[in-house]
Amino acid sequence: MAGREKVMRMSVELPLWRALTAYRPLTMLYAVGLFVTAYDDFPRPGVAVAYYGVLCVWTLATLTRVANAARCTWRFLAADLTVAVAGILLTPVADAHERIVAGGPTLPSIWTAGSVLAFAVKGGWRWAAAASTAVAAANLVERGSPARDTVHNVILVWVAAIAIGYVVEVARASERTLARALEIEAATRERERLARDIHDSVLQVLAMVQRRGAVIGGEAAELGRLAGEQEVALRTLVSGGLAPVSRVSRDASEGAVVRVVEEDPDDEEAAAARPVDLRPLLARCAGSRVALAEPGAPVLLPASAAREVAAAVGAALDNVRRHAGDGARAWILLEDEPESVIVTVRDDGPGIPEGRLAQAEHEGRLGVAQSIRGRLRDLGGRAELTSVSGQGTEVELTVPKSAKNVKNAEGAAGAGSTGGAARARGRAE
Repeated sequence: MAGREKVMRMSVELPLWRALTAYRPLTMLYAVGLFVTAYDDFPRPGVAVAYYGVLCVWTLATLTRVANAARCTWRFLAADLTVAVAGILLTPVADAHERIVAGGPTLPSIWTAGSVLAFAVKGGWRWAAAASTAVAAANLVERGSPARDTVHNVILVWVAAIAIGYVVEVARASERTLARALEIEAATRERERLARDIHDSVLQVLAMVQRRGAVIGGEAAELGRLAGEQEVALRTLVSGGLAPVSRVSRDASEGAVVRVVEEDPDDEEAAAARPVDLRPLLARCAGSRVALAEPGAPVLLPASAAREVAAAVGAALDNVRRHAGDGARAWILLEDEPESVIVTVRDDGPGIPEGRLAQAEHEGRLGVAQSIRGRLRDLGGRAELTSVSGQGTEVELTVPKSAKNVKNAEGAAGAGSTGGAARARGRAE
């Protein structure tokens, strides 16, 4: 089965870049509009016209450069800031001194803030502070003296740019934390799926070889001893953890990226979600000592969920045979409720001693922890185990019919559970 890499992109920066892309042409039009309405007040309007020609061409030609962090290079930012500062310094040449002293706008007006904000989004608050300082110095030179309105505008740009730069840095740190959490979750789910598959197949075969070898004796006993050692080593590996299957990377254009390797092509996704009748899958578990009670109508679940439920039932029956003996009887009750499907497995064995399940999980025997409870947890359901000494054991499996809950298991069950019900016939602790 061919693997597929599912990519999840997370970035709070992308909306900021998109907003900046819209901000630049709008503020360009605003600056040109201010000039047009005050055209007669300019003693040298030709200088302003030339500058606005350059500003319009530059703004429209570089719209794609502020689409994301990868395209917005430091060289472009330096050139962009140069255009803004040049417009501020050209204002005394084009405009009348009286208008400047009275608080008239600079040639680029609020377009300058877009250049400063690009520094904030790209490099954080430190670069925003540096760009704001350059703009502040240009405004002081243009005005000639630190007037109240000039200082007010400079401080406003300073604070806004630094605040946005700081928020961007915090958001990036949050993205990395979230991406790491998703990586750990994906690795844990894959580890649990592999642990169930290994438990339902390889570990059961090794345990059987160990027991048969001890009974046969001779060279077979040595083979059984080696199989037992490998079973213990493999259980330790399974319970200790496997290598992560997802990784976090940083893409300058898209933010934090989590890549999770999935073996779930589109056609198999459709097959996993297709409803199937759970009754035939459970009927395979019935026998001379296992009775099955089921409704007369089909009990429908997505195929992946149905296989996982059947595998969990198989693991529960294997526990009955192993701990209660071959002579023990078991009963399977299948109930189709409006919101859920309930499967109850009950036996007449001696019951489970108190503390035995915790001890088995500590020893790496994951039959109940993974093959039963783990499967139901991935399905959004629950597995409740009740055992009274001398009165047998009852395992109740509840699976929600909600597609939202069942979907959580399709990724884990799709590839690994194709033969899950059959593999669960092996021994389960």
